[in-house]
Amino acid sequence: MLCNDLKLLVGLGNPGNEYHKTRHNVGFMVLEEISKKNNCTFRENRKVFGRTCEYGTGIEKTRLLMPNTYMNESGKSVRSAKDWFNFENHQLIVLVDDMDLPLGKIRVRTKGSSGGHNGLKSIINHLGTDEFKRLKIGIGPPSDLQKDRKSKTVSHVLGRFSKEEFIVLNLIIQEIISCIDSVTSNNWEKITTRLNSYKPEISSLYENG
Repeated sequence: MLCNDLKLLVGLGNPGNEYHKTRHNVGFMVLEEISKKNNCTFRENRKVFGRTCEYGTGIEKTRLLMPNTYMNESGKSVRSAKDWFNFENHQLIVLVDDMDLPLGKIRVRTKGSSGGHNGLKSIINHLGTDEFKRLKIGIGPPSDLQKDRKSKTVSHVLGRFSKEEFIVLNLIIQEIISCIDSVTSNNWEKITTRLNSYKPEISSLYENG
C-alpha cells in the first residue's frame, strides 16, 4: 500500500497520437498501465498543463500526471502540479526513458543531473533542485557507434518498439508497478535495490511464443 510519502507519479513523454507508445513515451506507458489497474481515467487538467487521474483515498491518495507540454517543457507541468496539489519534492517520482541504459534495465536515483535528458533538465530548472526520485527506464542506444549516436537520436527516441522489444518492456513495466504498489516510507532503499538489480526473464516467453 502506498503511504502518504508518495503523492505524485509523473510519466514523461509527448502528447498526441503520433508519439503514442514511442520510446520517448515509456513514462506515459507506465502510468497508463497503473491507471488501468486502479480503474482511474485520465482527464485534462489545465491548472497543471497535463492530464491527471487519482486513486486511493485520504492520505493514501496518489495522483498520476502526464504533462501536455511536450518533453522539453515538462518542468512547467510538474511545478504547477506541485503548487496546485501542495506536495513536497520527496513525494514525487518521475518515470523517464534513458537511452544510455540497455532495454531491460532500470536505474533508480534520488537526485542527480539530467544526464542530457531535456525532460529531466526542465524539471530540475522549474523545481530549482535535482533532489527528487526518478526511475530511468532503459530504451537502448540509437547506435553502437558513438559517432552515429547524435544523428540517430531523434529518430530512435521517437520510434516505436519492435514486437520483441515490447515483450521485454512489458515485463519491466509490470515490475515497476509491483514495486510502486509496495512503496512505504521505510522501504525505498529496498525498492531501489530490487529495481536496480532486476533482470527480465524472457527466455521462457520466446520458447512459448
